[in-house]
Amino acid sequence: VATPQTATQNAARHVPPPHGYPGPRPVAVPSKSHSYAMERAQPVAAPAPRQNPLVSDAVRRAMVQRVARQGVKDALVLGALEGVPRHMFMEEALASQAYIDASLPIGHQQTISRPYIVARMIEVMRNGGQLKRVLEIGTGCGYQAAVLARVAQEVYSIERIKLLHELAKNNLRPLRVPNLRLHDGD
Repeated sequence: VATPQTATQNAARHVPPPHGYPGPRPVAVPSKSHSYAMERAQPVAAPAPRQNPLVSDAVRRAMVQRVARQGVKDALVLGALEGVPRHMFMEEALASQAYIDASLPIGHQQTISRPYIVARMIEVMRNGGQLKRVLEIGTGCGYQAAVLARVAQEVYSIERIKLLHELAKNNLRPLRVPNLRLHDGD
């Protein structure tokens, strides 16, 4: 246990005394076995807790199953929805609500669309075919662009609100989506 006294003792052991001062008296040093026993008695560090236990893969799969029960049948779209971590696209305070079927605020009087709506729009757009190039107007936080990028060959997304454009870039950066281009403009 570190105390002011042990700090002073340690400093005295490693710093030469000023000229004319004999220095401190020698102090008893704990034996190696005592030191080993003290180390073993220290509590074991617990694993770091998850940031939010409500954003697990199981919760995301449950969201996708709910969207499928609501009528979305396209397996490619459902797989894309499951592959994108929606909680990464919203404020940490709202992350526990990321997988409910609701639109949630992302700032600047905008919202992230309901998972069902995202999936249904992409399913209708695909209509069983292949999506080559997609233009998304209104990137928002970047969630739908990330889902689209898992379905289409190329996605171009434009956002007119500069701060939302920056938010989307920051949200998408860790996902490293190679076929997605963001543009700030109107």
